[in-house]
Amino acid sequence: MPYISNTDRDRQEMFATIGISKFEELIRAIPEKFRLKSELKLGPAMSELEITHKIKSQTCQNLCAQSANSFLGAGVYDHFIPAAVDSIVSRPEFFTAYTPYQAEVSQGTLQFIYEYQTMICELTGMEIANASMYDAASAIAEAILMAVRKNKLLKAILPGTLHPEFVEVIRSYTEGVGIELLTVPAQDGVMDKAALKAMMNESIGSVVLQSPNYFGNIEDAEEISEIVHSQAKSLLIACVDPISLAILQTPADYQADIVVGEGQALGNSMYLGGPLFGFFATKLDMARLMPGRIVGGTLDKEGKRAYALTLQAREQHIRREKATSNICSNQSLCTLAATVYMSLMGREGLKEVPPSLLKKRIIWQTN
Repeated sequence: MPYISNTDRDRQEMFATIGISKFEELIRAIPEKFRLKSELKLGPAMSELEITHKIKSQTCQNLCAQSANSFLGAGVYDHFIPAAVDSIVSRPEFFTAYTPYQAEVSQGTLQFIYEYQTMICELTGMEIANASMYDAASAIAEAILMAVRKNKLLKAILPGTLHPEFVEVIRSYTEGVGIELLTVPAQDGVMDKAALKAMMNESIGSVVLQSPNYFGNIEDAEEISEIVHSQAKSLLIACVDPISLAILQTPADYQADIVVGEGQALGNSMYLGGPLFGFFATKLDMARLMPGRIVGGTLDKEGKRAYALTLQAREQHIRREKATSNICSNQSLCTLAATVYMSLMGREGLKEVPPSLLKKRIIWQTN
């Protein structure tokens, strides 16, 4: 690229170091049909007014979740969101802020992250949560890597009922670090527990459980947990829907070791599939193995309540070989929306939250 001042000699030295002979070998994972082989076919320049009209005319061709029932999901859902959520997160001190590297100067940001972590712990029953991940897929992948840091075992079992896009992300995360991924088949829309039991041995480092799973079914989490923990070092990674935890058994109840999930349903609109945020919680004794950031509460020198980044074991802050993750930041605005949403809904509100105003109205009309 012209703005990178590497000479041909520099590039050849880098290729030799990583064991390749040409640039194309770096992108061999990208299918040939997706590689750009010619210049972009851009149309003529347009004014702001012209491009605004063009975009609106294209977006009007879409049907939104407010005008039709949507049966899509598998991680992104259309739930009722109180108007106060958007009003609060749109305040300029939140909406324009980036979590600063010297975060202690931003007490408001740190406080809501602390409250968010607390609420995730209450939802999941776990002892500690981080400031968030990019999405559920990356959270599961990071949980598998965390399990390896805990038990040094390089085999992970994925259920056949796991979201297939999650599987692709997990493969991308793990293929370069020697982790072997095994798959336990699905049976009648849930994990085949007999097959899982047959696969378990002392070499299995972690087992992923998604419930509700990709097909919308509730897994027998307690029995699966017993099977996983029949091996002393094996860890159970539970991927859960946060709204479901208002009425279902918490992961802590069935002895999950790491709990992750997609947090979009907590006060964030569908937005055509993003942005999202993943939540990540675990047991206190694994706090220093967690990826991302953790905000803690403390007292300042005057004895007043204060908040600080208690742990940020990222490669930007410590030696790369000691880092638990290269997660660059938390999904700050999305987690703020989740914090406001959970505060407004409360324990009982989460139990009663409708899929959307449209669906609720249709149900009333039907009844």
